[in-house]
Amino acid sequence: MDKLIKNFSQDILEMIDMGIHIVDAKGNTVFYNAAMGRLEMMEPSNVIGKNLMEVFPSLNRGSSTLLHVLQTGETIVDKVQTYFNCRGQEITTINTTCPLIKNNRIVGAVEIARDITKLKELSEKVSYTHKSAKNKSSKQDRQLTRYSFSDIIGESRSIRSAVEIAKKAAQTSSSVLIYGETGTGKELFAQSIHQASRRGGKAFITQNCAALPESLLEGILFGTVKGGFTGAVDRPGLFELADGGTLLLDEINSMGTNLQAKLLRVLQEGLVRRIGDTGVIPVDVRVIATANENPMESMEKGILRKDLFYRLSVVYIRIPPLRERKEDIPVLTRHFINKLNIKLGKNVRGVSRGVKKLFMNYDWPGNVRELENAIEGAMNVISDELIDVGHLPAYILEDYMRSAGEINEDEYETPMPVYRDYKGDVSLDKMLEEMEKEIIIDTLKTCSGNITRSAEKLNIKRQTLQYKMKKYGLSM
Repeated sequence: MDKLIKNFSQDILEMIDMGIHIVDAKGNTVFYNAAMGRLEMMEPSNVIGKNLMEVFPSLNRGSSTLLHVLQTGETIVDKVQTYFNCRGQEITTINTTCPLIKNNRIVGAVEIARDITKLKELSEKVSYTHKSAKNKSSKQDRQLTRYSFSDIIGESRSIRSAVEIAKKAAQTSSSVLIYGETGTGKELFAQSIHQASRRGGKAFITQNCAALPESLLEGILFGTVKGGFTGAVDRPGLFELADGGTLLLDEINSMGTNLQAKLLRVLQEGLVRRIGDTGVIPVDVRVIATANENPMESMEKGILRKDLFYRLSVVYIRIPPLRERKEDIPVLTRHFINKLNIKLGKNVRGVSRGVKKLFMNYDWPGNVRELENAIEGAMNVISDELIDVGHLPAYILEDYMRSAGEINEDEYETPMPVYRDYKGDVSLDKMLEEMEKEIIIDTLKTCSGNITRSAEKLNIKRQTLQYKMKKYGLSM
């Protein structure tokens, strides 16, 4: 049975898509799966039974996580490691390495590795791009930001309140924390604050904290020095590149807590230490952070450090979701239609009555971004002057149908049609009939009751329109 379990375990380890490397107490390889072989461009048969130092000559006891764990018995989690295989190819991985202990004695170590070589190359390109931007003229720097306060559309009390706070924040260099759901316009607010501040002519650099592992993100933020770790080169971090300007840390709630502590020290002291360096570099950077989850809940879960929250939220801005400011939907709709008419070369006048109702009753989980995308999608297929229900993306209609029975009609001046069958379940047929009826009514009104012109506008035969009018009890 033990042998059977062992065979099954090896089969499972071979099927896993992450690299797995197991060595004995002397550093000799006892297991090396195919995924690790693909990662390091090695044949497992050429690695198993051989010592680490023989297979990877660039490693030593100071740089090899496996050898370090064998020596210390410590577990290493999410460690970025850059090394060369026996072919001389540079590889960057993020590893978790654990000791194998039996009878209180270290008998080996196991390493689970994920290849981030391409990700590291991408981050270096991003860093180079930011460095190039840093060396451009102030006029070119201003082109790095596209938005200003005039681009924030809405007349509701909640959005105007958020804008007023942001405008006041632009007059200082204090840290800002912006909280809002995905699609509410957090970066729009951040760019607007930067543009209206005295730093508006300087660099504006954005880094998504959820896009990279913590150890790699640390090097991008603070920089590295040659020799700091295997494969490290002299490279300034984003804090240095943003000196005099603004650094936007997007999704700060996704940053690891260890890195949060280091970020807090930089914010408090205004000094940056590159990874592997002994000296510090003074920086003058305004930090704007965004969170797509409630910071209070993130702190309760231990995801966001309380001390960092209080340091970042000197100015705290909450951007309301679209469902909380539905009075802004008509003005947003007009704005996007005007904008997209220019972009797409269209001449759309607006939306039908049915679309207005749907827009006001839909929950908009994707917020303003979803509204803009829905309008753009409709304008790509429209051949008329009004966006109708049938032009909208199918997923919006599906979501709307699912929630149709939960709408409180008392909240709206015009009652919403109830799309239900007699059993209380949402009925697609009945909903489509109600929509068709509203479209016909709208069209007849637009054409002053002229059946021939209405039929042409609806792209159906006159007899078909008359039949449907009789079906729905309509008369003009």
